[in-house]
Amino acid sequence: MVKVAKYVGLDVHKSSISIAWCEGGARAEAVSLGKIEHDVSRLVKKLARLGERCDVHVAYEAGPTGFGLYRKLCELGFPCIVVAPNRTPVAPGPRVKTDRRDAASLAFNLRSGTITPVSVPDEETEALRDLTRYREDVREELQRARQQVVMFLLRHDRRFEDGKSHWTIKHREWIRAQRFAHECQIQVLEESYQEVVRLEEKLERVEEIVERTALAHTQFGELFRALQAFRGVRIVTAATLIAELGDLRRFESAPQLMSYLGLTPREHSSGDKVSRGSITKAGNGHVRRVLVESAWHGRHRPAKTKTLAARSKGLPEGVLALSWKTQHRLHERWKRMRVRNKEVNKIVIAMAREMAGFVWAMGQLVLPKAA
Repeated sequence: MVKVAKYVGLDVHKSSISIAWCEGGARAEAVSLGKIEHDVSRLVKKLARLGERCDVHVAYEAGPTGFGLYRKLCELGFPCIVVAPNRTPVAPGPRVKTDRRDAASLAFNLRSGTITPVSVPDEETEALRDLTRYREDVREELQRARQQVVMFLLRHDRRFEDGKSHWTIKHREWIRAQRFAHECQIQVLEESYQEVVRLEEKLERVEEIVERTALAHTQFGELFRALQAFRGVRIVTAATLIAELGDLRRFESAPQLMSYLGLTPREHSSGDKVSRGSITKAGNGHVRRVLVESAWHGRHRPAKTKTLAARSKGLPEGVLALSWKTQHRLHERWKRMRVRNKEVNKIVIAMAREMAGFVWAMGQLVLPKAA
């Protein structure tokens, strides 16, 4: 007996799952199995009726419910993939969007092979990702709290003119020395300043946890240490790269990683006309942000600083050589583009793109070769 694969599309929400399926090799439209509560046991019963578990292929779009459903289905023997919502083809025609249609579209595209799965991290890497993203949230809270203090003082014409930078020791002493005629204003300043202090302490604690967690990572702990050999890449940046990118060996080339991060230029070319614009920003924004921040260090002359030497202590010679090469390459790019009077922001983006290539190379160097 010839086994025919079944292709199932799931439109997953917090409280419901819409199901549709179609048969492999058939040209018929997808068949709806209705909508059920978000209950894995009920879903499994529905899927089991379609055939052997190994022959029932499932796909659903990534969303707020995470990867729990993917892991449970794979554990139970159902081949499953998770799809990026913006990579699902949309058929031309009436603009009608329902859960039933979305599930049917996923099933049809899964059978046609026109959807690309996302890389699902293992549970340890996903936990590190949750931690690094929480650290970003705390950092944003701290920035808002600091801005509130500065804006409150500015509304009362209190301007810090003894230095260029805010939140230095001198700036903090100046804030603490401010006096107001009304008690309520004194309380506003005190409470908002103490909120800044609280968030700074919280951020420091979270960053310590990030470092301990990344170092203890069973698969990428060595890569975490190696990435810090790059100038401008410290604990948080290295942990973010690992948590968001996972296994760098899944990218076949450095340009593929650059494209994935949205660091390549937009292009709209036709015939002899070639038109390129700003970067696509079509990938992982968390990684793109930390790479751009790190790339700013490329404007400095290559140097083996004490801080960098301390971070690089005990690392293999190949890692150190790649790090040194990165410094020279980024600085040369900075000098060449500055001579051509390019905008600074464009230069830094170009340097971040090159740095993504070196991050990819570090992953191939440090991670063991796939069997």
